[in-house]
Order: sequence, then C-alpha cells, then structure tokens
Amino acid sequence: MKFLRILLKGLLGLLALVVLFLAVSLSPNDHTPYQQTEFYRQTKARLDSLPALPTPKTGIRAGWAKANLTPAYTTPTGGYGARQGKHWTTVADSVWVRAIVLDNGNGPVAIVASDLLITPPSVSEQLRKRLPEVGLRWESVYFGTTHSHNSLGGWAPGLVGNLFSGSYDGRVVDHITNTILAALKKAKAVLQPVSVGFRAVDAPQFVYNRLDETKPVDPFFRLVQLKQTGGAGQTATLCTYSAHATMMDMFSYQYLTRDWPGQVVDGLERETGGFALFMAGAVGSMGPKGPPTGKDFPLVKQYASEMMTRLKPELTQFQTGTDSTMGLLTLPLTLRDPAPRIIGDWRIRPWLFHAIYGRYPSDLKALRLGPVLLLGTPCDFSGELLPPLVKAAQQQGLNLIVTSFNGGYVGYITPDAYYEKDAYETRVMNWFGPQNGAYFSEMMGKMIEKEK
Repeated sequence: MKFLRILLKGLLGLLALVVLFLAVSLSPNDHTPYQQTEFYRQTKARLDSLPALPTPKTGIRAGWAKANLTPAYTTPTGGYGARQGKHWTTVADSVWVRAIVLDNGNGPVAIVASDLLITPPSVSEQLRKRLPEVGLRWESVYFGTTHSHNSLGGWAPGLVGNLFSGSYDGRVVDHITNTILAALKKAKAVLQPVSVGFRAVDAPQFVYNRLDETKPVDPFFRLVQLKQTGGAGQTATLCTYSAHATMMDMFSYQYLTRDWPGQVVDGLERETGGFALFMAGAVGSMGPKGPPTGKDFPLVKQYASEMMTRLKPELTQFQTGTDSTMGLLTLPLTLRDPAPRIIGDWRIRPWLFHAIYGRYPSDLKALRLGPVLLLGTPCDFSGELLPPLVKAAQQQGLNLIVTSFNGGYVGYITPDAYYEKDAYETRVMNWFGPQNGAYFSEMMGKMIEKEK
C-alpha cells in the first residue's frame, strides 16, 4: 500500500507539472480583426511616413556580377526536416550569389539573388551591419533567393532552424555574408547606362496549387531585362516564377544543386549571351508541375528544358525604355503575436515560440525600376493573393513582380479562407495567426499606391 501511495503522489505531481506547463505554454488563439490591433497601427504609421521616390538625376546605370557561394567544406542540406540535418557530399552544380547594382544619381540600390532556400535572418543581421563596407545599406538592397531545397544549410540557430537547415554553423553565416558583399562590390564597379524592359509569359503548365488543385495558380514567368545602351549592349535578365524549386527528391540530401532554377538561369544566359538571375516568386502553395516520369537530375533537366522552350521566343521581344524612375522603400512590419496552433484553436504562447525560433525583424520591400515594381516579402507568399495586387499596379501603369524570402522569414502567407484547413502550409507553417493574407495584401497594396 505504501508503494501505491508513493506512486499515486508521483503521478499526481507529474500531472500537476503537465497542467502547469500547459497553462504557461498555451493560450486561446487571438481573432481580433487585424485593423483593430496595435501591430496594424504601428505598421500603418510607418507606411504613412515612407518618403516619396526621389526625382531621377540621371538615366539608370547598372552593373552586374556573381560570386561563387560553394564552400570548401560540406554543410547540412537546407530544405526538408526529413533530411535530419545530413550533409550534402557531392557538388552537382555550384551555387552562386548574383547581384545587380543600380543608380540614377540618387545613390545606389541593389538586387541580390542567392542560390539558397531563403535569405537567412542570421545573414540579414550581419548585412545590416556590414553593407556600408560596399557603400550600401539594408534599406537599399532588395533580396531574394532561388529557393533551392538542396543548397547550404547550417545558417539558423534554435530548434526550428535546426529542423530546416541542420545544426548551426557560424562559418556558413560568415561565408554567405562575405559572398554577398563580394558580388555587390564587383557589380558596383562596372556601372553602365541601361534601358529597362519587362515581359510576362503565361505558362500555367509548369505549376499547380498545392492547397487545392482546383483553385487558381500564378502562371506567369515575369522577366525584367536591363540592356546596356552603349558599347557591346550586354543584357542582364531577371526571371521569376512561382513554382517551388523542389524537383529534387526530398531524400536526395547528398547533392548540392540549384535545382531547376539553376538550369533556367544557365539557359537564359546561353540564349541571351548575357547575365541572368532568378528569384522565387509567390511560391506559397505553388508546386512544380513537372514531367510525369523521372527523378532528380533527369527530371530537373527535362522540366527546365521545357520551360526554356516556352521562354526562348520571348527573349527577343523586350521593348526597353528609358524611364529612369527608381527607388527602394523598406517597410518594417509589426506582426500579431506568434500563434502556431497545437490543439484545435489553442496556440503556443509567444514566449515559447520566441524561445525555440528566435526574434527576427521582417520587412516588405518595394523596388521601383522604370516601368517595373518589385515587391519583396519575408515569407512563402501565396500566388493566389497576387491578382488584386497586379491589377492595382496596372492601374498605375506599372508591371508588378512579387518575390519571397527577402531577408526575414515568417512562414507561409496564404489566403485567409484556408486558415482552418488542416494542411502543412496553413497549420504547421502558419506562425502568426489568422488574417495575415489580408494584412499583407493591404500593406502591399498601399506600397503600390506609394508609387503614384
């Protein structure tokens, strides 16, 4: 009997500890309409204080360059938790940082596209301090990635970072930062006058909606071409598309590769004889709709080859102009308290989320480049949210491009109608509660209005 009493007391004590832990770790979800919240008021105030774009002092000059991001050591393969932090062992194709620096007499701005899963917040933190080394600031650089799930890992501390990028290695953060700075320095040294052109290429055959295959996709390749107006007339072509770079099998951790965006960049450079870079577009809920057979590299090659067949006739159709309007606006976002759901509509309390993920600033970036407006988001931004934004930009005579992974990361931003859907993107990867589709869309729409 004494043993049973001791056992019962132990079980009651354990139960009490569990109840206490749940009480301090979980709370009901917050469904306050976002326009009635303090985080909305804070962001709106920052938005209202953003300056107007400066009047151009000269035509646009641009320079471009790349720097090899492939390290001399292996790293975890960033991309899938299923890889459990295993290192890549084979360099299937080198990964790169590609940069364009632009100036119209008001000081340089830059575009950086890295062959990475995301622009790691740990790298962003370093760049905020070190970009002045190359005459730039955080607020003057527009970031994006190819979103390859077979690139460098090891860049994120904490439990969540470990799941997506493997064990943290400070050398990787330093290496990525140094490579970005090297590419920017080289690009800044070769500025030449350029004209700017835009093409949207309808290609729905390469993408499907991962949340609901009956719902819309973002079907467009969006391309910007910069053409030198003197000398050899060299070009730089920026390409975006919304399908995930996930043609490589999730268990093929052993390869370092750019996946299909790398093949497309190589194809663009062959066809144009110039420079090219790729940025993941509105990839949230957009999956690659590839050939029905094949695996890994044969599948990647065939998918990219079919894409280039669609793109090739468009590459000679750019109508470049001399609109020299240019500027980059950065809007720091305040978000709802973290709210990843565990049971029903009960969420982890913010202190616990921050303990396992960290605290990272998140911005929206709006880069006006002649007739083109690029909006950069700190997330997997859903292609389903694009049409109203594209229409708003068109009403102002602008061609809109939305990209993901601009230096912060807040999970997936999807249409609010999916919030209760039990799916990876809307349950596991929705970290900041309900109504974020509407919140992000409103702020992005208002940034478009700033371009009047």
